[in-house]
Amino acid sequence: MSENREMNNTLDLENSVEKHEINLQFHWYALGFGTTYLISWIFPGIIIWLYVQFLYIPYFLNADSIIMVFSTPEGIIASFCFPLIIIISYLIHLFFVAFITKFWWKITEGISPSKNGIIPRNVPSKTLNLYHIRSFLIKYPKHAFNKGPFPWLVKWLYNFVGCNQIGKGSVIEEQFGADKGIIIGKNSYIGVNSGFSSHAVNGIFGDISYFKIKVGDNVTTSALNCIAPGVEINDNSYLLPMAGATKHNVLKGDNYYFGVPLRRAFSRKVMNYLDISEEDLKKAENLKERRKNKEEEKNDK
Repeated sequence: MSENREMNNTLDLENSVEKHEINLQFHWYALGFGTTYLISWIFPGIIIWLYVQFLYIPYFLNADSIIMVFSTPEGIIASFCFPLIIIISYLIHLFFVAFITKFWWKITEGISPSKNGIIPRNVPSKTLNLYHIRSFLIKYPKHAFNKGPFPWLVKWLYNFVGCNQIGKGSVIEEQFGADKGIIIGKNSYIGVNSGFSSHAVNGIFGDISYFKIKVGDNVTTSALNCIAPGVEINDNSYLLPMAGATKHNVLKGDNYYFGVPLRRAFSRKVMNYLDISEEDLKKAENLKERRKNKEEEKNDK
């Protein structure tokens, strides 16, 4: 009888919650992606067309002889500048991808700014709709920069668009997630296939937890590290491979961390894991002291 009552109570609770269909808003997705993709290729396409039409075809493909190609200024420009034209055109394409994404991003932030909190999915709202739009807008730019010949420019993309804040000297390897709501300090390294997610869905089509992730200076994450929303990693932290932090964890810093959830690693565990000696640990400690002394000297100046 008690089990039947509990089942009835849960069914009553589920029925009492007002459910709404998610607004798919395909027209906004098509507009955002269409303008970003098409406009970003217009100017590079014009440059390549002009080069091919007025230099490459007449002075290289239609040249009377090979000697003419390498003896005239037009022939030399037509033959040797082709790779340079391609690279410049591609960089122009990336710039317009970032510029148009920033344009749409600012419009969405003006309507409903990004902020920490829980976004209900059973209540239609501007916050929910714009959250989905922003998540979609940043996907193609991130793919275009990461999968292209200049993946290191993704840091500039994030800072230019304003979806993330990446400090000077920090390096971001290819990873999943980490496309918005991430704040990283100076001289930090984010390892390969790490997952920094400032948003998480609670269950299947449940509420969205959106909280920014903050990473301090001189933080090193190795590989396959998963960081949940609201996590704060303070300065001089070292995350060993396959370590993960659950929501709203705060790491004090100046230490090694391992496991899921993250916890401090003692020196013996670090030595066994990395297969290093006590002399190596002493060298690392001396380097830390030198860095601190240099920072103190800079602050004094």
